[in-house]
Amino acid sequence: HMTTWVMSDRAIPRNLRSIQGFGVHTFRLINAQGKAHLVKFHWTPKQGVAQVVWDEALKLNGKDPDFHRRDLWDAIENGNYPEWELGAQIFTEEEAAQWDFDVLDPTKLVPEELVPVTPLGKFVLNRNTDDFFAETEQVAFSPANIVSGIDFSNDPLLQGRLFSYTDTHLHRLGTANFNQIPINKPVCPFHTNRRGGFANHEVYKGKANYEPNSVDENWPREADQDKGAFSSYPEPVEASKLRVRPESFADHFSQATLHYSSLKKHEQQHIKDAYAFELSKVQDEAIRQRVIDRVLVNIDKDLATYVANELGLEPLMQPETDQQSQVKISEKLSIDAFKAPDIKQRKIAILVHNGANASSVDAVKAWAEGENAVAEVLAPSAAPVKSKDGKEIAVDGRQNGEPSVTYDAIVVIDGDNLDTFKADGVAKYYVLETYKHLKPIYLLDDKKSLLDYFGIHQDDAIFTSESFKDQQDKFKLAIQNHRLWSREDVIASVPV
Repeated sequence: HMTTWVMSDRAIPRNLRSIQGFGVHTFRLINAQGKAHLVKFHWTPKQGVAQVVWDEALKLNGKDPDFHRRDLWDAIENGNYPEWELGAQIFTEEEAAQWDFDVLDPTKLVPEELVPVTPLGKFVLNRNTDDFFAETEQVAFSPANIVSGIDFSNDPLLQGRLFSYTDTHLHRLGTANFNQIPINKPVCPFHTNRRGGFANHEVYKGKANYEPNSVDENWPREADQDKGAFSSYPEPVEASKLRVRPESFADHFSQATLHYSSLKKHEQQHIKDAYAFELSKVQDEAIRQRVIDRVLVNIDKDLATYVANELGLEPLMQPETDQQSQVKISEKLSIDAFKAPDIKQRKIAILVHNGANASSVDAVKAWAEGENAVAEVLAPSAAPVKSKDGKEIAVDGRQNGEPSVTYDAIVVIDGDNLDTFKADGVAKYYVLETYKHLKPIYLLDDKKSLLDYFGIHQDDAIFTSESFKDQQDKFKLAIQNHRLWSREDVIASVPV
């Protein structure tokens, strides 16, 4: 199940702002009456979930390895604060016992058809760090850091992490007092009996570092539970304690099948291609065959058949398991379920050459500013270009230095320069690569002829008009949709 996610579009996100997060662990919520419910926490990006295509991911990694970090930084600096909705799936142990998977198995998720996500709040990144080392490198996250009302379950991986994260911080940060480092220190008052140790920052008053004591009025001390202080859930246990893996953890395929079956056709195709690519790098044919016969066939026969054909193998089409999920399709497993509500911080490249129409450039930039998008003028060099009426057009970068893979859409500006554009190999590649990566393209006025020149057909994400205003609303919707997946069926004939 986890491997199908790694092989899916989720593993190549468009940016850090478009990543959906949900915990693999199951926690408990304890209410005021001491009653316990199990809970799974979710973080859903308000910007929508988006991804890059495989070819784009490879090029981004080589051409701009800092792309993700800079994108996040720029969004915050521009005031387009990334926001996630915090939600929770809350259910009882009795409900969980009725399901065909173990909620304490961290490789499983709870389909939203069984338990919807309840919105609880939001998380907004509204400030960049002043000092990356102090505020990022020294952060000491741990699942053991909880607030009153949240408690732990018997999730075995969670139980291991409760210890191992603290142990890691002792080594990584060099002191048992890592909670005194400003970025880790609670913003509310707190009192403990911890004293001394390497890199101690606090100056403690009082004589005692133990409880109970008679010298400091028994302070600090544990809060009184009979006065409303939180206490852990007193789970009754009547069983033998064994070092074994529960039989309920033995289901390795039902949720892998659920995940694959819930995806759109283009998402399924990307998983097929990813498995075929990765297995083509495996030199031992027997291992390739075993992955197909013992793994892929048990996920989906069509998946196994496609990968086998790509590798020149014959799949064994008899699954080894009959594990079936009681939920057959879960719509929220598809990226398509999380559409962007706007185009904030989406990047649009404006391609210009000498002779470009300055008023068209101004129109695109004004529109983008109104949508809180980022429009950047790219020219053959970093020098300003001359418009067709002799004005200077300032540029933000070189077409050869700001690759198309770092933008979400392009606009090719009209003007008296069509032949100049056709003679520019970089500019031509820019358009063709954007087309190949399924992104929106706007060809203004005379640049419409580039469709015939390139031998590509106009589709729902290619726009042409004399004035940018004519199609700007449709262009915006195409950018919101992020990709035109139907274009994948025709790009094989485009020479790029």
